Amino acid sequence: MSDHTSESSRPERAPETPGAAEPPGAVEPAPEPAAAPASGEARAPEASTERAGTPGPENPAGASPAGPAGPPTGAQQPQGREQVPGTPVSQQPQGHVQEPGIPVVPQPRDTGPQPPKVPAYAQQARPPQRQPKQTPSELSRLRPVKPGTIPGATLWAVLATGLLSALLLGDGIGLNLLLVAVPAALAAYFAARSAARRLRPWTAVWAVGGPALLVVPALRDAGWPSFLAIVSAFALGSLALHGSRSWLGMFLGSLGLLTSVAESLGWGARGVRDRMAGSRGRWGVAFRTTVVAVVLLIVFGALFASADAAFADVLGSLMPDVSVGDSPWRFFLGVLGLVGALAAAYTAAAPVRWDGLTVRPGKARGRLEWALPLVVLNLLFAAFLAIQLTVLLGGYDKVMAETDLSYSQYAREGFWQLLWATLLTLLVIALALRWAPRGGARDRTLVRGVLGTLCLLTLVVVASALRRMDLYVDAYGLTRLRISVAAVELWLGVVLVLIIAAGAFGAKLLPRAVAASAAVGVLAFGLVSPDGLIAQQNVERYSRHHSIDIEYLRGLSADAVPALDTLPEPLRSCALEEIQRSLRNSDEPWYATSWGEAKARDILGDWDPGYRTRDCRGLGSGENGSERGEVDDQYDPYDPY
Repeated sequence: MSDHTSESSRPERAPETPGAAEPPGAVEPAPEPAAAPASGEARAPEASTERAGTPGPENPAGASPAGPAGPPTGAQQPQGREQVPGTPVSQQPQGHVQEPGIPVVPQPRDTGPQPPKVPAYAQQARPPQRQPKQTPSELSRLRPVKPGTIPGATLWAVLATGLLSALLLGDGIGLNLLLVAVPAALAAYFAARSAARRLRPWTAVWAVGGPALLVVPALRDAGWPSFLAIVSAFALGSLALHGSRSWLGMFLGSLGLLTSVAESLGWGARGVRDRMAGSRGRWGVAFRTTVVAVVLLIVFGALFASADAAFADVLGSLMPDVSVGDSPWRFFLGVLGLVGALAAAYTAAAPVRWDGLTVRPGKARGRLEWALPLVVLNLLFAAFLAIQLTVLLGGYDKVMAETDLSYSQYAREGFWQLLWATLLTLLVIALALRWAPRGGARDRTLVRGVLGTLCLLTLVVVASALRRMDLYVDAYGLTRLRISVAAVELWLGVVLVLIIAAGAFGAKLLPRAVAASAAVGVLAFGLVSPDGLIAQQNVERYSRHHSIDIEYLRGLSADAVPALDTLPEPLRSCALEEIQRSLRNSDEPWYATSWGEAKARDILGDWDPGYRTRDCRGLGSGENGSERGEVDDQYDPYDPY
């Protein structure tokens, strides 16, 4: 007989245990015969063509030859596929004979290669591996909420910001900076609205103050007040997005917009990808519409410009002049505007709560230990101010009698020292509040009394410093550095007044009030036109004392033209020569031209100084710059005071 069973034959069944369940993977049993064996009787394996227990030559009676428990004999083994003990019938190797008396145990069907078993003696106990503890970063703790999908309106506003930055900012700074800030602010507004943020009063103050500061570059031609205004506008915009209250929160919140740059890029990229995957049709329509509109504007605009010279001039003044040479610079400005607007929108949707960073108060000191040094400092301030008032109110003769110095020398030598004294006093107040006694009402009264007295005395120091600067400006004229440090000293006096008010009414609003006062000071400083004020003061001083420094005044910006235009010749031509040359060489478009520059162009027109500037060298030098006639105190235009 062949080693292979026929297709019609079925594999043998293993002996059954009554009541035992069929294990998984076992071979499906054959149908029951017509005459079943007795209960408890083992069923013999089936042959390839006939069943055990059926009448035949070897088993005429039809009974099991071994009885209920007897094993089958070798003559009764089926021919065909042999069995291996412990292996399912379907997996038995061919040519193997089942051993008598050993039941076949069905095994689960193999589903794939099994890994090798390691002996018990080779297995070593492995210590449980500790999972690294995931500690959130400080920034993620302060920004607990992640923004949702970027709104479509925010995406369009961000793209508009990048496009306007590339087209407008490459020609200079003026009204264009305010035009770029509008879509950036809209992007932040749409993102905040999608995140269900509410507009709070101080947020509205910062949001209005930022664009107001950007008016300064649009009005003034001078670069240094415009730079201060731009930096302050950035700080106020960041504060509007974060909403900080504490001292540390106000400081970090004014710079916190930079921390959102990296995360905002991924946020914007995911938003664009999701929209491109989910609504290809709408974005495709918008893209095609934009391209067609731009092409039509370029084609018909070029035709109309070539047909009419007046229209070409108007179109040239309105449209930005984009050349290939400055393309990398414009591309950088476009990327900068896009990233800035995206970071602002991300911060508006998920602000960083900088107020979560707290500074623990210092150890409270005893009353005597804390108050004694401050009382001594107050006595020193009082003695100094008593002498100051005597000298300053006594006039020039009193100064000469007491110090053997001129009025201008006396004013110059003390201003910077008083400015540093004011700054150090603010530091002393901050440290004193940190270690102040906090026992009860008596301690609060002591702190308010000692520090309030120190603030009042420091206000007198501020007034003395400003009086010294006024004397020195009257003697030698006003310069950019002198007006700047005088403005800083005046702002420090405002801060002292706010500290006194906080001591009387509570310090909850003090950090935001100080920040608001700084923003108002920068805005006022830019609106008064420092260069115009410098030129006006020097012209008025010349009308009184016939002393002026033309070499310094000719380096001012176009904001000084209205005042310098009133000087007599040849001083007028010498003062305005450099400004007129810079205006002629400038071809900035309307959006990069300040109101001060436009006004200077209207005043000067096509004026040419001509021969009047031949004697400008040395004009105004060698003159006595002092009001009192001290020949040894010549005017130094590079003197920072």
